[in-house]
Amino acid sequence: MFDALRDYIRAFFRIAVGFLFACHGAASLFGVLGGAAEGGGAVPVGTWPVWYAALIQLVTGILVAFGLLVVPASLLASGSMAYAYFVVHQKDGLLPILNQGEPAAMFSLAFLLIATLGTSPYSVDYVIASRRTPRNADMTR
Repeated sequence: MFDALRDYIRAFFRIAVGFLFACHGAASLFGVLGGAAEGGGAVPVGTWPVWYAALIQLVTGILVAFGLLVVPASLLASGSMAYAYFVVHQKDGLLPILNQGEPAAMFSLAFLLIATLGTSPYSVDYVIASRRTPRNADMTR
């Protein structure tokens, strides 16, 4: 039943996760959407590692949402969230529910899934690949 919807579901998941990740980065970098710093403002430019993590979140989130460089962007996003979980959150407890690391763990796993599945026909990567390869080639990876 879901085979006919597979490409739509993959695209929706990729776009939703990328958009949410980009929003998280924008909140930290620009103080929008409630901000991430004390009092809801922006994180000061160059603050290690928070500002750089926010920049990765914004850029990779946008790339993944649009479907451009999906696999490398997803791997970078997944790795940055794994780093956040193991270095920042895990010192406060082993389980994500104890250390407030649920978003980092979920984003890490979601981006790992996106990297594994590759892109879908509803992405910039697919459009670029379709111009370079014969029409009957499989361009979803």
